[in-house]
Amino acid sequence: MSDPTITVSGLRKRFGTTLALDGMSFTVPPGQVTGFVGPNGAGKSTTMRVILGLDAPDSGVALIGGRPYRSLRRPLSQVGALLDAGALQPSRSGRNHLLWLARSQGLPARRVDEVIALVGLGSAIRRKAGGYSLGMRQRLGIAAALLGDPPVVILDEPFNGMDPDGIVWMRGFLRSLAAEGRSVLVSSHLMGELEDTADHLVIAGRGRVIADTSVSELTAAASGDRVTLRTSAGPSAVTALEHAGAVVTTAGRGTLTVSGLPAERVVALLGASAVPFSEVSAHRATLEEAYLELTQRAVEYRAAAPETLASGTPASGSAASGTPASGSAEAGVTR
Repeated sequence: MSDPTITVSGLRKRFGTTLALDGMSFTVPPGQVTGFVGPNGAGKSTTMRVILGLDAPDSGVALIGGRPYRSLRRPLSQVGALLDAGALQPSRSGRNHLLWLARSQGLPARRVDEVIALVGLGSAIRRKAGGYSLGMRQRLGIAAALLGDPPVVILDEPFNGMDPDGIVWMRGFLRSLAAEGRSVLVSSHLMGELEDTADHLVIAGRGRVIADTSVSELTAAASGDRVTLRTSAGPSAVTALEHAGAVVTTAGRGTLTVSGLPAERVVALLGASAVPFSEVSAHRATLEEAYLELTQRAVEYRAAAPETLASGTPASGSAASGTPASGSAEAGVTR
């Protein structure tokens, strides 16, 4: 495949009365990890299924290297995907699962051993896959996705079930795939992991893209002109800063967030008022903060507030949390 770019253009998809996709459009270029995020019901899983030919859109197109998935010859050598770590035969050993898939695509047995070493399954590979933990199933599914050494890799929630060592491994592994020139699309709800892994983010909400930007640009925009202040004299600091026109909010014990004044001005005001402080620094929003701020109006399912649950009285406009049912499969592997 000369150009492994994933192109999603104007996808619309309705399931009965539910509009799952409402003009979803974005591209995933090679050489970087693209995070695909959004609230439950945003259309992420449906988009991935359309890309992989598992669902047909009502309109729009999803192309891989300029071609629809269904037209690809030997698809496992073009696209490696993991949408469901449980898509395996539990009575087979992990190695036999991979051997079966390799033979179905005309791949040699030596490639099976290569991907086993790549994902670090070790001696567990000869045990029945039905007894694997979720993290081990994730590794097995990723090994299956890489059997054909594909230039395009699509993974849905690959951090799920991973222990801390596994998460560290996954971060480096995804970055290494992108560094080899592959197009890597990763869906995840774990913003902290994507912040350390993804170069670019596509944020979806209610079936369409609401942001398509780099991680650094998104967190910089969310950081704004805010300043973090740590002081043991909170009331005095608030008085001095608000008198100068700042907006001050409490961010934690002994920590204030100041908006409307640069850090140098905050330091000068505190010094002039003899207010002690231990830190004044430009606030850097986390990816999670930026994401929540951006998607707060796109959340389809929202749990009742804790105080509402305690009182037993439903809050106006709130609903029990839930996720629309949508099937998934290990595309390019079990089709």
